[in-house]
Amino acid sequence: MSVRNHSFVTEFVIVGFPGLQPEFYGLASAVLLIVYCCTLIGNFAVLILFATPNILHKPMYIIILNLVVSDVLFSTTTLPKIIARYWFQAGAISFIGCFLQMYLVHYFGSVTSFLLLIMALDRYVAICFPLRYPMIIKNSTIHILNATAWIVAKACPLMMVIRAYPLPYCDSNTILQCFCDHISITKLACTDRAPYSFPAFVTAMVVLLGPLAFIIFSYCSIIVAVVQIASPQGRLKTLSTCSGQLIIIALYYLPRCFIYLASNIGIRFSTDLHIVIIMLYSLLPPMINPLIYCFKTKDMKQTLMKKFKKSTAP
Repeated sequence: MSVRNHSFVTEFVIVGFPGLQPEFYGLASAVLLIVYCCTLIGNFAVLILFATPNILHKPMYIIILNLVVSDVLFSTTTLPKIIARYWFQAGAISFIGCFLQMYLVHYFGSVTSFLLLIMALDRYVAICFPLRYPMIIKNSTIHILNATAWIVAKACPLMMVIRAYPLPYCDSNTILQCFCDHISITKLACTDRAPYSFPAFVTAMVVLLGPLAFIIFSYCSIIVAVVQIASPQGRLKTLSTCSGQLIIIALYYLPRCFIYLASNIGIRFSTDLHIVIIMLYSLLPPMINPLIYCFKTKDMKQTLMKKFKKSTAP
């Protein structure tokens, strides 16, 4: 009998936090709804800033624009379903719908990783090769790199889905997670998942650690270049141009690296704590990033202040 004929599951049920008591479902859904609304409001505000002044039509802000789009799409892929699960007890998701969500979750995560690499490249060239920056990093170059990130990022999630979809799912259909991802789905397969999970793990490491390796190299080079600046004011001014990007990169990579490292050295968390950590590093950055964009980047801060003064002027 073929593997596909063993798959009796027609839908999955997203549990969310398995230890959460029913009396707190309303509170959980309200908190998640607030997170989603703040994410949409903050990121759409950034999109509105981009829509008007030409001062923001620069390479760094084009990268930020792509990050905003990725953050909004990721949050829209994950949050509405888990909000419905707690608000309306509508945790069921179709078999195909779950794999579509899995693909989109890993796809937008991969896109963000590659965009952060491009952001690090922009700062690396700007600080280490300032005279050559206008020739190397042009708007057209950034558009090409961003488009490449969105296209290349399709490959790994697609491979995960193609390998996981035909597995036999004939037992539990309960997903102990707030959204469908590769690990939570393949755990339910009625077969040895090692041949499927290891290639997926290697792929995730390539997508995560490949860009991270270049990011570490670029910022180490930036630190070396900054140390060589004679003026303390010059050093501070140069470092300030990187502070926002460093916060965004840290929010994305540090929690993920901690989870992967902890799981590989034997540190175990309760299921609920593990899910909370995943939700924090998945959903908080899209909500917080607009604040970082607006208050840690000079041009966006100035544009925001001008708009605020115009709106409050009599």
